[in-house]
Amino acid sequence: MSESTTNGGTTHEAWSPEGPIPATRVSEVAVLDSLKTVFDPEIPVDIYELGLVYAVEIGDDGAVKVDMTLTTPSCPSAQELPGMVEEAVKTVPNVTSVKVEVVWDPPWDPSRMSEDAKLALNVY
Repeated sequence: MSESTTNGGTTHEAWSPEGPIPATRVSEVAVLDSLKTVFDPEIPVDIYELGLVYAVEIGDDGAVKVDMTLTTPSCPSAQELPGMVEEAVKTVPNVTSVKVEVVWDPPWDPSRMSEDAKLALNVY
C-alpha cells in the first residue's frame, strides 16, 4: 500500500488490494510509529519494541483501539503509560478517538521483545 503522491501536479490516489484508500483513512504505519514514541520511564526501549502492544484496531470512522500490557501488574508506570499511549495516538492524522485497554492475558515475558530491544537491554 502506498501513500498519495503528487508528480508533476497530478495527484495519484493510494491503492490497497481492496481498492483506493480514502484520504481520511488512518494510516496503520502512522499509528505504529506513534506507539514507538512511547517509552516506559524505567526502561530505555519503546513499548512497541518491548512487546507491550498486543493489538491495534483501526475503525473506518478513525477510532483506534490499542490493547496493551505492562511488564508486571505492579509496574510503577501502570497509571502513566496508557495515558501516554492515548496522547501519542491522538496525534496521528484522521484519528477521531483512542481507547487504550490494559490486558493481562497472555502475560508479558521477555520473549515478546524485538531483537533490537533485547540487544538494547542486553537480554538473551
